[in-house]
Amino acid sequence: MTATALGIVLLSAFLHALWSTSIKASRDPLAFNLLQAVLTLVPGLAVIACLDLQAVPREVWLALLGTSVSHGIYFFLLSRALARGDLTLIYPIARSTPALLPLVAVPLLGESVSFGGAIGIATVVVGMWLVSTRGEVSWRALLGPGIGFAYLTLLSTVAYSLFDKVAMAGLDEIALGGIPVPIAFYFLLSAGGLLCFLPLALPGLDRHELVHTARREWKQVAVAASVGLLGYGLILEAYRTAPASYVVAVRQTSVLFAMGFGVRLLHEGPGRVRLLGAAATVVGVVLIALFP
Repeated sequence: MTATALGIVLLSAFLHALWSTSIKASRDPLAFNLLQAVLTLVPGLAVIACLDLQAVPREVWLALLGTSVSHGIYFFLLSRALARGDLTLIYPIARSTPALLPLVAVPLLGESVSFGGAIGIATVVVGMWLVSTRGEVSWRALLGPGIGFAYLTLLSTVAYSLFDKVAMAGLDEIALGGIPVPIAFYFLLSAGGLLCFLPLALPGLDRHELVHTARREWKQVAVAASVGLLGYGLILEAYRTAPASYVVAVRQTSVLFAMGFGVRLLHEGPGRVRLLGAAATVVGVVLIALFP
């Protein structure tokens, strides 16, 4: 991974942690996420109208379909998880993608896992256990508020990370009407993700709460949507040149940013064991990156 790619991924990690913090800070994370998706769709349709969609290969369309479904599920699960649990609990689990991605990337993308990488994966798993249970050895500790949704969010993150990597590799060197590929793809997946998110979100959405969130938190929604666009555009750009496992590994530093935001901005008290678990997930990811 080049220094430029490393800087891009680190900035993206910071922005993603900030984006997640804004969702957690909302009165209704589900309504907040839906408003973000709708707001992003407005400029997205204008951008999509300018694209030369005939230049998009068939395999990219298939990857776009996969990432759209995965993102729609991700938005729903993340909303449910953050509505039930602390950011310092949900985030380290949901962002532990490097522990699972290499195992899937081996047969699908031809990547490999070394002995050091396997140790890293095991370290991430231990860290996730410490975060979710605070070190308790019991099934009850694993069934705390939001934990189930956090692990399901993790699975959806693995899925869209793979689809995004395939799509960005397929779009490399392709002209899409003069619009940067990461921006074009972001708006395409945002539109597709919204179509998949809507049927999941609407049945459990309080219409009055949606209106209240739109009136009281429209500035936060606009800022979050902008941060999401910039952060994800950066990560898509990194996917064009760097291996998926490396990109997702470095992006795990977002856990440290999220823990800091949770303590300072949301006034959460994660405790020493949960902080240790979060640190372990980062250490494990570093091992995965150093020993691919």
